[in-house]
Amino acid sequence: MEDTASQRPRIYTAPRTDVSQNQGKFRIHLDFPGRAVPDHDDHGYGPLATVVESFMDPGTLIRMHQHRNEEIISWVPEGVMRHDDRQGNELVTDPDHLMVMNAGSGFWHAEETLADDPPLRMLQIFVRPHSLNLDPDIQHEPIPDPTPNEWRHLFGPKGTDAPLYVRNEVDLYDCRLDAGATTTLPARAGRDTYLYVFEGAVDVGDQSVGFTESALVTGDGDVAVTASEDSILVAFVIDPEAPVTRQGTIGR
Repeated sequence: MEDTASQRPRIYTAPRTDVSQNQGKFRIHLDFPGRAVPDHDDHGYGPLATVVESFMDPGTLIRMHQHRNEEIISWVPEGVMRHDDRQGNELVTDPDHLMVMNAGSGFWHAEETLADDPPLRMLQIFVRPHSLNLDPDIQHEPIPDPTPNEWRHLFGPKGTDAPLYVRNEVDLYDCRLDAGATTTLPARAGRDTYLYVFEGAVDVGDQSVGFTESALVTGDGDVAVTASEDSILVAFVIDPEAPVTRQGTIGR
């Protein structure tokens, strides 16, 4: 009889990151998905380099700066993040829009909140591209309205049904999960899933995962996610064997 134990889902949980930077009106916590796995020799996990919880107070300006060789996704569940760049774009990312900066060979941009904007807490997600020095680009698109207790597909490789793309094998989903509700973690054969709890607390299989904590699920099979309180979740479906580059400005 074939032993399928090694193929069953395995859940690695991790507490909130202890890696942070405080620049006054701009503060970040850097979450490293690879650190969830014991003896894993990479802070990232395949193409997902890092997930950064970012705070910007009203009236904050992050001056023009360059990124290279990484895909940077700005996910804003509340508030607004204002972007301008050397290509002449002036964009507002908010709960109705998602932004993907395909930095490639180099992309200059600035970020800002105005004095009358609300305090901003968002995720900035760094994906390693499959190749170096790709053509730079920026995507800023409306996203579908969320449906309570259902996953919403936000980005994936080119050719998926997501409204935006990244240049490697990782997909992003989010979900507003009501207290007491259960959903199935997004999954795909041969891929692993990394879950981050932006708000609330959930049970992932038989593991509890709280506010700003995370879980990496490996192996095949459905895994239930049940909210113990109203929760906002993001999940990344990752090909851990995808070719990656490691020369990004931040994520590497």
